[in-house]
Amino acid sequence: MSDPSVAQFLADARSWLDVHLLLRKDAGGSIEPGDPFSTAVFHALTFAEEESLLSELRTWNRMRAERGYHAIAAPMDDGGLGLSREYDRAYARLESEYETPARHELFSVTRQLIAPTVREFGDADQRREFVGSLLRTDVYCCQLFSEPSAGSDLASVACRAVRDGDAWVVNGQKVWSSGAQFAEWGELIARTDPGAPKHRGLTAFLVPMHLEGIEVRPIPQMSGGSSFNEVFFTEVRVPDRLRLGPVGGGWQVALTTLGFERDHSAVAARAGGTWEQVRATARAQGRLDDPVIRQELMKLLIHLRVEEMVNRRAADLRAAGVTPGPEGSLGKLLWTEGMRKMSDVVSRLVGPGLVADSGRWATYEWGEHVLGAPGYRIAGGSDEIQRTIIGERVLGLPPEPRVDKDQPWSSSRQVR
Repeated sequence: MSDPSVAQFLADARSWLDVHLLLRKDAGGSIEPGDPFSTAVFHALTFAEEESLLSELRTWNRMRAERGYHAIAAPMDDGGLGLSREYDRAYARLESEYETPARHELFSVTRQLIAPTVREFGDADQRREFVGSLLRTDVYCCQLFSEPSAGSDLASVACRAVRDGDAWVVNGQKVWSSGAQFAEWGELIARTDPGAPKHRGLTAFLVPMHLEGIEVRPIPQMSGGSSFNEVFFTEVRVPDRLRLGPVGGGWQVALTTLGFERDHSAVAARAGGTWEQVRATARAQGRLDDPVIRQELMKLLIHLRVEEMVNRRAADLRAAGVTPGPEGSLGKLLWTEGMRKMSDVVSRLVGPGLVADSGRWATYEWGEHVLGAPGYRIAGGSDEIQRTIIGERVLGLPPEPRVDKDQPWSSSRQVR
């Protein structure tokens, strides 16, 4: 049976969406004064509100899964439709016209990062057990990568996993794990061979977050929320059957997950503000005819369009079966630079309204974007790391000096 045309696929999808959702007020790209206006980059929700949001997302995603809309480009063995990325992108644009639950990092991490990583590195049993359930969000899975002394230099992680029969005993600490307090599972990168060079002594695991010895501590953020967490492991026993990839192969697993994290080609909802909101703000301020403002608006729009094209190229590479690489770093840099440019434009438009709530629409709300946008210069690998990746892997520049590259990790770090 041949695939339907994209037009027919979208017509069927629109009929289904019309039954289950309401159209957004700004679906035509027009935002009117008084419309809901949020530019938040990071959540400022209470624990109960965040838990409720994740429940709404799970319910909505399971509804989509009944039609395969949750994983359009995924293989049918994983519960997807096995269609091309063209259908996936078309559906994402269509669904963005409707009112859906707000985004959450744990939702996207589970579906867009962990699920494809397990598909890439998991054995047959792991793929069968996890990939479909992760795509449907029957379970949520967080990342357990960064540590207090291993952020951008992820290969320096000190969290230890020691083999003990058919299990591994894990001790250590992770930090900045989005949604860990709500996750049933975590993708853990741990050091299994301190005598090997730091990149070659790591192993990846899928860890049930309910195991004895795991403690999750939410981190209060200046936004008022606590989406990020510290996670402590004390004598946690993880069965070897949950090891993801070969012993010592954790660095490649981590790079693959980070490649998906930096690839925004499948992101339907941006963090922070949007172009439509910037334009609506300029209109509300009566500045659309200001030649300087118009020039800044066009510079921003051009940047966002270039970002979209780069992400589409990355999506095409993924469709061809290419694991995300340096292209993801370029897309990530363009994304964070676009957020900075947006902050600059709205700061010029709104001025003191960013810090003083006068009640005027589309002014003080932008403060959440301006304060939150710098955080994404660090999240998913700092901008400096992305530039290094592009310089070395794309431009062929000499690599950064790495004096510890071939040295045992234990010779430069205190073994924990």
